[in-house]
Amino acid sequence: MGRTSRRKRSTLANRAIVASAALILGGGGLVAVNVYASAGEGASGPPRGEFQAAGRQMSTIDCPDAGIALPGIPEGARPEVDRELAAMDTQITEAYRQFADRREQIARDPGLAGNAVLGPLRNKRAASLDRIGIAVERVSGERPQGLDGLAGCGLRADDEAAPPEEGQPEEGQAQEDQGDGQGQGPGEAADQGQGEGQGGDQGEEEGEGDGQGGQGNGPEASDFVDIESVQPNADRPRNRGGASRGTFRTDCGRNENGKFNPDNVIAAPGVSNGAHHMHDYIGNQATDAFSGDDELAAGGTTCRNQGDRSTYYWPVLRLQNGQDESDVDADGGGKDQNTGEIQTPSQVTLKFVGSPTGKVTAMPRFLRIITGDAKAFTNGDANANASWSCTGFENRQLKDKYPICPEGSQVVRTFAFQSCWDGRNTDSANHRTHVAFAQDDGRCPQGFRAIPQLVQRIVYDVPPGPGFAVDSFPEQLHKPVTDHGDFINVFDDRLMRKMVSCINGGRSCR
Repeated sequence: MGRTSRRKRSTLANRAIVASAALILGGGGLVAVNVYASAGEGASGPPRGEFQAAGRQMSTIDCPDAGIALPGIPEGARPEVDRELAAMDTQITEAYRQFADRREQIARDPGLAGNAVLGPLRNKRAASLDRIGIAVERVSGERPQGLDGLAGCGLRADDEAAPPEEGQPEEGQAQEDQGDGQGQGPGEAADQGQGEGQGGDQGEEEGEGDGQGGQGNGPEASDFVDIESVQPNADRPRNRGGASRGTFRTDCGRNENGKFNPDNVIAAPGVSNGAHHMHDYIGNQATDAFSGDDELAAGGTTCRNQGDRSTYYWPVLRLQNGQDESDVDADGGGKDQNTGEIQTPSQVTLKFVGSPTGKVTAMPRFLRIITGDAKAFTNGDANANASWSCTGFENRQLKDKYPICPEGSQVVRTFAFQSCWDGRNTDSANHRTHVAFAQDDGRCPQGFRAIPQLVQRIVYDVPPGPGFAVDSFPEQLHKPVTDHGDFINVFDDRLMRKMVSCINGGRSCR
């Protein structure tokens, strides 16, 4: 049996209480207001478009992701650009808080959403985007195009609307989906299913109320599905001649020592609370927002093999049971609407696997990889890589639903990281384009080479039923599709050579 990070394991009675509470509190629509706003316009003032009575619950703020839209930032401008992008995340968080605090007023006066929330947010974003433009122009001599169009935000409904027709924006979204076009990679949990529509059972009926834990920002009962109603969908890619069939495992614990922070040293270096949600950390113990390569190289590690000082981190998973955690009044916790008991995984497996089409090459030291998209609820799923399942059912993978596991089965999160590298860069301006997923045939895209693929499996002993969620940016409503993982390679050269040799030689090593 697993345990929570600070409290004794759940009893069967507690499990029943949590499941019942989840059903009562499961309707996570934040604001019952008949509002629709189009956004993304470059004109001054609130986003253009009338607020229309559409009979839909508007539950979150939807803004264009400037970090994805600006892939070509020159190296000299990146520190300032990263700080401004992090500031824009804080602006959305503050606007979301105002939106939630004024929900009753907005329900009576829908125009208040634009005047008091979206308009001021647009002005702040425009100022940050202008500073980004100045920083880039100072280094490159040329200002990025289209910055003005990234300032406006809108409101979107938290519903199960059908996907839009090709070429048409989805109603309620502030922008068209953006992304780098990378697909899912090979390895475990590739070719994942979409929980919606698999089996007729979507879990329990959607409930009434503001959401679980009294926060009003999700998750909803409709975010869960009975894993037994999902059809098997996780086919493994077929190995071809010359495939690298070996594996290398590293044991770095389960975060038993409770290292948490709401920083993100990859996406928001130098910014405290850059993630606006709490992360579990295993491996390198020197990791926070201010860690550079030198600090990571000298940091202690929880990994059994001291040659692995890599950083592995992901959003914590919490029970939505009304119990406060020690971060209830802290950044990344209650201040960012992430509440409930943080759960320590019952098991964490870190495995590096090979390519189905050929040999792998060594990862460069300090390579940074983000897999998945923390903003996939509003960005769309172009970069999403969430994978949820249950022990005993891992041939059934969910991308946009949390699983309801039967008694005796545990919740599983799997991250299959990008397995192709551009051969030059340890990071990129949008933290994505220096790595890629393999193509459908298992080969890397042109200009990329295969590297060992990190497959991360995290298991939790949590009560059955819809009573848990991952931490998220507040406006992402704790949606399962926003799950993501982060990795910084700090293997020493000797151990990396051993990993490559084992994988290419078809052996199983530790």
